[in-house]
Amino acid sequence: MTKTDIDSVLVEAIGRHACPIGGAMLDYDPIVSAAQNCRHVLIGEASHGTREFYRARAEITERLIDELGFDAVAVEADWPDAYTVNRHVCSAGSNVSPEAALADFERFPTWMWRNIEVLHFVNWLRAFNMQNANAGEGRRPVGFYGLDLYSMSTSAHAVIDYLDKTDPEAAMRARIRYSCLDHFAENPQSYGRAIEFGITEDCEDEIVAQLVELRKKAREYMEADGLVAEDEFFCAEQNAKLVRNAEEYYRTMFRGRPNSWNLRDQHMFETLQDLDRHLSDQLGREARIVVWAHNSHVGNAGATDMSTRGEFNIGQLVQHEMGDEALLIGFSTCRGTVTAASGWDAPVERKTVRDPMPDSYEEVFHHVNHKQFLMDLREDNEAVDMLMVPRLERAIGVIYRPETERSSHYFRCCLPEQFDFLLHYDVTEAVEPLDTTPHWRQGELDETYPSGL
Repeated sequence: MTKTDIDSVLVEAIGRHACPIGGAMLDYDPIVSAAQNCRHVLIGEASHGTREFYRARAEITERLIDELGFDAVAVEADWPDAYTVNRHVCSAGSNVSPEAALADFERFPTWMWRNIEVLHFVNWLRAFNMQNANAGEGRRPVGFYGLDLYSMSTSAHAVIDYLDKTDPEAAMRARIRYSCLDHFAENPQSYGRAIEFGITEDCEDEIVAQLVELRKKAREYMEADGLVAEDEFFCAEQNAKLVRNAEEYYRTMFRGRPNSWNLRDQHMFETLQDLDRHLSDQLGREARIVVWAHNSHVGNAGATDMSTRGEFNIGQLVQHEMGDEALLIGFSTCRGTVTAASGWDAPVERKTVRDPMPDSYEEVFHHVNHKQFLMDLREDNEAVDMLMVPRLERAIGVIYRPETERSSHYFRCCLPEQFDFLLHYDVTEAVEPLDTTPHWRQGELDETYPSGL
């Protein structure tokens, strides 16, 4: 049997076992059913700029919150930026607009969180929390938290702001300790470069000392005002921890991708664990959390080329830790448009997505008779069996370079070992930023540095 014959058999098998989807909330029934006994559901995206991925991810999350009682959404964003959204969706007294709640996402790539689909979800989440509060159900508001570590300077200022209110003398010490980062506030990558070339001493000792002092005074700081004080201290502690991990991340960035990639995903995993413990302590039961991040973070890295480079990711760590209590969901597309940039800090554009490469999963999916479908990759059937043969898979981050598509955006993986579910959309559209530019409107003409994922 030739490869073409095998592909045609695979295409037919997928057509028999895949569930066609058409934009209805009931389309996600298999995922909601599978999540019944899960504590963490990780939902990916094959690009950081595709409307269908954002919308489906939000709709799945709405059902998990409303029907299964999930307690929080943790996203591939910096802690202090996301915490502004958290205060908005959780506080009945918040009088800012949802657009203003997203305003702290001001570094490249602003469109990743400042877009129409995220705005709609923030509106929904606040309304859901307010409805429950008005009904007097006593349910803790569902929060919105960041897992990432790029906000070294912003987080340092957030720690100082917290201490200014709770312990002014400690705030003075924090200012002194964090002052060694002042020259790198606008360009933290330059911190790593300066350390690597011996231009300046690192700030590690001062930053660790600040985290240690903050933790030593935890009980004192949290005695003030019950859960509010606990939440505010937890937020400050996460910011202090972020500064420590970001400092290490930028120091190691110039030593090679495996080091910096693993530090970043380890930080996201540890932040998720911290959030889990914090919420579980307050709830008096095990917390249930939805995670939003790129496919390359939430799919099991052990099933991809990443593992041969010594890289792991949050999906692999969560799956190892939780087993069947974790659910990993991925997305794919073949063609259409995507919101992305051509380089780091470059203008946002609406770019055309090229047709998938031969020998890719996307190329196979294009020939399935369902143009939008969902697959349960845990099932025991011939389609899943044939998908176990490793193929290429596409990943578009905030940077999309069609001219070097094979080397920049494809890797080899085993799909059923990477995800539990896959949602495929044959043609997709670019997500619309809240702040559109002439480049974006014309179409083709600070994200996850340096890889863009």
